[in-house]
Amino acid sequence: MKSSELLAQLIAFDTTSYKSNLDLILHVKALFDQHKIETLLNFNAEKNKANLLATVGPKDLPGIMLSGHSDVVPVEGQQWDSPAFEAQQKDGKIYGRGTADMKGFLACAIMTMLDASKLTLKRPLHLCISYDEEIGCIGVRGILDQLAATIKPPMLCVIGEPTMMQLALAHKGKTVFRAHCCGEEGHSALAPNFVNAIHVASSLVESIQRVQQNLQRDGHQDLGYDIPYTTVHVGKIAGGTALNIVPNSCTVDYEIRHLAEDSSTDIQNQILQQITAHFQDQIEVNEVNQYPGLKTSPTIDAVKFMQELLPPDTAIGNISFGTEGGLFQNALHCPVVVCGPGDIAVAHRPNEFVEVSQIQLCEIFLNKLLESIKY
Repeated sequence: MKSSELLAQLIAFDTTSYKSNLDLILHVKALFDQHKIETLLNFNAEKNKANLLATVGPKDLPGIMLSGHSDVVPVEGQQWDSPAFEAQQKDGKIYGRGTADMKGFLACAIMTMLDASKLTLKRPLHLCISYDEEIGCIGVRGILDQLAATIKPPMLCVIGEPTMMQLALAHKGKTVFRAHCCGEEGHSALAPNFVNAIHVASSLVESIQRVQQNLQRDGHQDLGYDIPYTTVHVGKIAGGTALNIVPNSCTVDYEIRHLAEDSSTDIQNQILQQITAHFQDQIEVNEVNQYPGLKTSPTIDAVKFMQELLPPDTAIGNISFGTEGGLFQNALHCPVVVCGPGDIAVAHRPNEFVEVSQIQLCEIFLNKLLESIKY
């Protein structure tokens, strides 16, 4: 079986984040069982989703960790030219939800594990497949402690998100907040007598805008990013019931995407301190989700090792989207890089695809990696 054939099988599993990924995970486990590859499953509380860890080689030594997520984003409301969960190959491209993000890498990594099972390795090769990455890197958190207790800290962890097989060493961290802005109901004819929850929310948004301006002007800068500074973004506001009623509630969802040098906690405190004093007691803010950023030095041995496996013209840089990389880095205390087939520009869109040539480049890279750790 080729990686592209396995990719077609993986695409056929509808692993949209709000659905179960167990059929895919059990399919992969069955493949590994046939090749006597040791696997470990880590379930969520409802037992309808699971992370998978597979290992080939000596577990008592530091090895290489390959990592990818099994979930995909929804296709509802998108206009596809072919069924989203049926892989279609045309004009050198494979179409289907998750081809780029990131079942293309998973297919290549699974095939590499199958190849590894036929060899004697001097260092272990691990593959971790997670769930619910697309909704905030949630699922992998359930297995990180287990990984730390089960394997030696790897020499290197490769996150196979789509980078067009270029080498990414850094991305911003992200923290998501939901603010509940409280007011007092009243007749709009007497509006000045009541606290308007939407006005409270407006004060919060104004504070966010001021903090963003300060970060842009005076904050840390990393020119490796398209937007070189930490950003604060308001994504959703909901409040009010009728025009003639002073609203008593308004909800604001916002995010902080921060450089490694910046603290989302400090930025959040700046936002709250700048809210109009009259409204500060009317706002309750809760952290909804967060994941850490990633920053790996380009001069370490693990990066030099990657460069030896990749073509000489491979670029090194930052990526604008988040990954599970920072979580692996913090939990396993190992170097982490991001490198995988496909283009993030087509991810989450209708007619998502990965070029066959990208799959081939990934196969070549992983074959070289495997050669480097075999006897």
